[in-house]
Parts: sequence; structure tokens; C-alpha cells
Amino acid sequence: MKAYERLLSYVKVFTPSSEETGTSPSTQYQFNLARQLVQELKDLGVEDASVDDHCYVYGHIPATEGYESRKKLGFIAHMDTVSDFCDHPVTPVVTPNYDGGELTLGTSGRVLSPKMFPHLSSLKGRTLITSDGTTILGADDKAGVAEIMTMIEHLNNGTIAHGPISVAFTPDEEIGGGTDYFDVKKFNADYAYTLDGDTEGEIQYENFNAGRAVVEFTGVNVHPGSSKDTMVNAALVAMEFNSMLPAADTPRDTEEYEGFFHLDAMNGNVSTAMLDYIIRDHDAASFDCRLKTMEHIAKILNEKWGEGTVKLTITEQYRNMKEVIDTCMELIDCATAACKECGTPALITPIRGGTDGARLSFMGVPCPNLGTGGHAFHGPYEHITVEGMDIAVEVGLKIIELFYK
Repeated sequence: MKAYERLLSYVKVFTPSSEETGTSPSTQYQFNLARQLVQELKDLGVEDASVDDHCYVYGHIPATEGYESRKKLGFIAHMDTVSDFCDHPVTPVVTPNYDGGELTLGTSGRVLSPKMFPHLSSLKGRTLITSDGTTILGADDKAGVAEIMTMIEHLNNGTIAHGPISVAFTPDEEIGGGTDYFDVKKFNADYAYTLDGDTEGEIQYENFNAGRAVVEFTGVNVHPGSSKDTMVNAALVAMEFNSMLPAADTPRDTEEYEGFFHLDAMNGNVSTAMLDYIIRDHDAASFDCRLKTMEHIAKILNEKWGEGTVKLTITEQYRNMKEVIDTCMELIDCATAACKECGTPALITPIRGGTDGARLSFMGVPCPNLGTGGHAFHGPYEHITVEGMDIAVEVGLKIIELFYK
């Protein structure tokens, strides 16, 4: 099968994760895809393929004869999708020989346009895959899953000699839980790559240091007609808190290595209010400074409005895997050489986000990230090309070949 054919099957399986349940996996329907993948792996000869109680899929491909003692290499992708634009089944749409211009997405009223996504003109002549515009497509990261499965099928022809190969498909990556119950010992790899990036040829080993900040505000609610010097409006204090953050340090105003504060959710009234932020920065010292900035604002507002008015809870989520990958840059050299041999430009870029590989790198499995060929993830304009997926498969196989040369 071609990688895109697998993708068209996988995106029809409903797998959004959820931050609300507090379970692992966060949604039971992720098991539907997990069980499907286990059966497909077994059909491809991966005899020990299995899914555990937390919805992690593992499998191992034995080494070519004579390569049993070589380093163990792994490949990982995640099965879940974001929950945004995912309230009903995905209908994938295939557009052969895309003309590089505006493309109407079904009857959704949305138009995929080069004005919004300038790279679209470079996809002219390719076969484009989108949703019908009412949902995400789900290529993040079912494209990575499909590409790994296709790589396994190619390995079965025996033309690439290799050491022990491990594969894993994880749940809940989109809510930051993709490695919470990852069994490193069971995965059994010395090094790995995640296939969870964008453009084919991407090689990423730098990601954000990441944290979440939940700020809770407790007000004093009295009748507005007699509230002089008494009322403390929690919603207004929340607005004051946000106004004290650097105004230009938002996702819209930053790029490349620049960090940000992102107000992700808010609610409130006079009595109580809540602000939910994600905090990101590539530089560890700058990230720490951002955390201290929020702590300082909370301190100032508590001094102004009364102790207990502001409660700040910061949760650190993941760190920049560059700290680890710097010690094994042969992984990046191998991927770069693979791209060159496949005639694909190697795009070494920082991730303005994170992957399972970021946390796995600190769990003992150095794990840079590779591009899948997809674009505009997490929204109804998500798209990918058949050709981009084919290139991602080719690069992955070439990495295996070069790794074991």
C-alpha cells in the first residue's frame, strides 16, 4: 500500500484526545485505531505487536542476520488528534493535479488559499489531500503512523540490511501526555525518530521549553451600589494580570526562536476568574525568566488587592531536547545525508512546539523529529500531498540504510 492510502483509512477513525477526562488514554476511542494498527502490524509480520492498557502500541522487527548486535533504532508517531474542529467524522478529499491556487473545501465556505498559505504554489501538480473543510484532516499525526507502517512493509522485501527496529504509536500527544506511560524498556531502542513534523525533509532537534500556567482570581462581590473601597472584581484583576505581561510576546508576534505567553482560555465574573496560559521559550534561561515574570505579577497583585486574590499554578511540561541531541549529533547527520541522497532539501528548523521525542530524549531515548509532508495542522485548512508522504517514507528508509552502513 502507499502511505496516503493508509492515511485515508486512519483519518476516518475518530481519535481526538481530551484534557478534561484525567484518564490515560484520555479517550477510549483511541483504542479503535490502536487495535487496528496492532492487527496491521501482525499482518506485516511484526509478530509481537501489542497494545497495552494505556493505549500504547509496540512492535519490533528482528535484525537482518549478522546485524543482531547493532544499535537499536526506533520510529514513533502518535494516534490522537486535537479536539478542535473534530466534533464529527472526517471526510478526506483527494484533489489530483492540484493547480496551486485557491481550493474550495467542500461546502464549508472555507477556501484553501495561497494568500493565507504561500507555500501552496510549490505544491502545484501534486495530489493534495484535505478534509471537506468542516473538520481537521488528522494528518497530525496519522500521516506519521501511515509512513512508519509503509516503511515496515518496504523493509519486508529484505533489500535494506538493518539492526533491531522498534516501533511505537502513542496516545494523547496533543494534550502533552504522549509519554506519560511510555514503556522505554518495552520499546527497547537506543535511539529513535518521531515522524510528527511538517514539510518533508524537516529535521528538528530543538524545541520549546514548555509550561502551563493557570491563574485563579478570587474577588469580593458586593452590591455595586455600595461597593466603594470594598468590591474586588475578579474579572478586572484578571484583565490587569494579562495587561502586565509583555504585549508583543504572543504567538502572533513571534517566530523562530522567539518565545511567548499564550492565553489559551479564560472565564470569569466578579467573584471568580481564571486565565489559562501556555508559556514557551527555546532558551532555558529565558523560559525561567518568563516563569518568574508571572510569579512577580501575582505577587504585586496580591499586595495590591489582598493576599489570596491571585493563585498561580505553574506546571512545567517538557524541555528543549537539544540538551540531549547535542551529545549524539550523528542522528542529525544521518537524517541530513538521507535527505541529500533522496534529492530532498534538508530543512533543519526549530520546533515551535514539542513532540513525544522531546520528553523521550530526557527519558533515555534521544529522539529528533522528522517531517511528514503535512501543513496547517490543528485546523480545517490542514493538508498534505501524496508525493510529500512518499518522500517522507523514502527518507525514513534511507535513514535506516545509512544508520546501519
